[in-house]
Amino acid sequence: MAKKKKKKIRFLQKKFPIRMQKKLVTLFMAVILAFVGLIIKITYINISSKEKYTKIVLDQQQYNSRVIPFKRGDILDRNGSKLATSERVYNVILDATVLLADKKNREKRISQTAEVLKECFGIEEDEVETALEEKPESRYIILKKKADYDAAQKFGKMDSDNKKYPYLSGVWLEDDYVRSYPYNMLACDVLGFTSAGNVGNGGLEASYNDILNGTDGREYGYLDYGFDSSLERVVKEAKNGNNIVTTIDLNLQSMVEEVIAEFNKEYEKYDEATGRRTELGSKNTAVMIIEPNSGSILAEATYPFFNLNDPRDLTSFYSDEEIANLESTVNEKTGENKKIEALQEIWKNFAVTDTFEPGSTIKPLTVASGLESGKLTGNETYFCNGELRVVENAAPIRCHYADGHKTETVQDAVANSCNVALMHMVSAIGVEEFCKYQEIFGFGRYTGIDLPGEASGILYSAENMGPVDLATNGFGQNFNTTMTQIAAAFCSLVNGGNYYKPHLVKQIQDQNGNIIENKDPVLLKKTVSRKTSDMLKEYLRAVVVSGTGKNYQIEGYDIGGKTGTAQKHPRSENRHLLSFAGAAPISNPEVVIYVVIDEINADDQANGTYVSTLSKRVMEKVFPYLGITKTETAVVP
Repeated sequence: MAKKKKKKIRFLQKKFPIRMQKKLVTLFMAVILAFVGLIIKITYINISSKEKYTKIVLDQQQYNSRVIPFKRGDILDRNGSKLATSERVYNVILDATVLLADKKNREKRISQTAEVLKECFGIEEDEVETALEEKPESRYIILKKKADYDAAQKFGKMDSDNKKYPYLSGVWLEDDYVRSYPYNMLACDVLGFTSAGNVGNGGLEASYNDILNGTDGREYGYLDYGFDSSLERVVKEAKNGNNIVTTIDLNLQSMVEEVIAEFNKEYEKYDEATGRRTELGSKNTAVMIIEPNSGSILAEATYPFFNLNDPRDLTSFYSDEEIANLESTVNEKTGENKKIEALQEIWKNFAVTDTFEPGSTIKPLTVASGLESGKLTGNETYFCNGELRVVENAAPIRCHYADGHKTETVQDAVANSCNVALMHMVSAIGVEEFCKYQEIFGFGRYTGIDLPGEASGILYSAENMGPVDLATNGFGQNFNTTMTQIAAAFCSLVNGGNYYKPHLVKQIQDQNGNIIENKDPVLLKKTVSRKTSDMLKEYLRAVVVSGTGKNYQIEGYDIGGKTGTAQKHPRSENRHLLSFAGAAPISNPEVVIYVVIDEINADDQANGTYVSTLSKRVMEKVFPYLGITKTETAVVP
């Protein structure tokens, strides 16, 4: 064995002499040292110049980042029906690098892809060619926005059919959402709409914008150039917005708006040649229906209506010539384009943003102020000869009934809507108490309703209210209120004195319908005692049984209410606002209804028949639906 080993060594020595062996060892050591030096150099570069070389590498790639849009929350009626929602749509995205990278089949790919885009989305071939020419290295070219679901489905089937469409490539669909209103004009002023960027414009869309909105997600990463490029993407999912459940009843709202539209149709004017509406039936017509024991608004409709899915369309309000004139004219005082002003006038919610003199609907509140303050007992009598001189040597203030109502009780005065009797009452109440109760009933203050743009109204203060001002304020003139203020005050008058904050949202839910927050009724204050409330309900019943509201009687229902006719400023123009505030059943009200007709398109605007006709049509339609309690003692008309 030892002999064999010696022979092997002698063989190697002959094959690799000592000198050669030394050279091999030296070479091996040099290679080792070179690798060590390379490792040291790479480590040094990585520490000292990492960002520089990373940038060089990434310059050979393209950063790809896209927003994943959130879904804005729905607005639902009290029963869960969608009043506003966000529908999924698709943006058609072209990746130019994919189409151009395959040089061998480039023309085939472009041709077939353009053909499919035309068939599915109506995108012309020259649009595709222009995009490729202008942005040949872009991976994100938006060819079309908001393609619908059917078009996207059709494209998906063609894209997956590799046999029939082998060269279709470089196109993908990006999810997006578009705000949609399934019922077009329904509750337009209550809902509002959204502008670009998911910004609420008016209505609940604006008031609850932050709750309805979510947070965009993002998909991002680096992509290598080339036809076969790929990437494991990093995705941060979008957080969708929350839903709001309103107090609105879809069916009730539809009924009210249908009655309002039919009523105004009778007074609208149309161009015989074109069939286009040239004059509205009224400047404003509005109806509010409220639960008096919670402040929940079941319906709120204000005419004229506009289409929420196309809110900037003026063609149903103005001729083409008028629209062109609005677009080219600027208001010298505000500096705003007249078209913008016209749109804002259409979009406003009359029930919340506009103030007006309430007229005789304020009389029950004046009487309640006197009873609650102790200045009246309810046993007083008054004599009306048709007018009353409040200030010596000044012109007398007339009653609406020129011949005079003669001797009246407090109840008679409310039932007959006697201005003279109310002037006597408010004189007894006095300036201080009258102004105090105006504030208690919420006039001159924001109600806090969850809608934007609420007005506060205009009142006299006790310091600047003279005898004539006090007299006219007592029967509803020379101070301004909003519909919402009157409705909230009237609810407290008939429910025992509880003033609830009027509201339109009762619940907030997440996208899966889980309850996040309940918006419970908010009792803000006590306006009058139960005793005063009970007395006023009897007076309001008398209005409908034997007074100015006899036309409001509906068989089977015990209704109480108060009519109002207010002459607008300037008085010489003879423009009027008509109103009716009512409750049923008046003994224990389940619902309050408030109706306003502002400047009906008729010569005799002061005729109370207009508001009685509209109010009765609304009540006859909605009371059975609401299941309002009937009573055997109700007046039969």
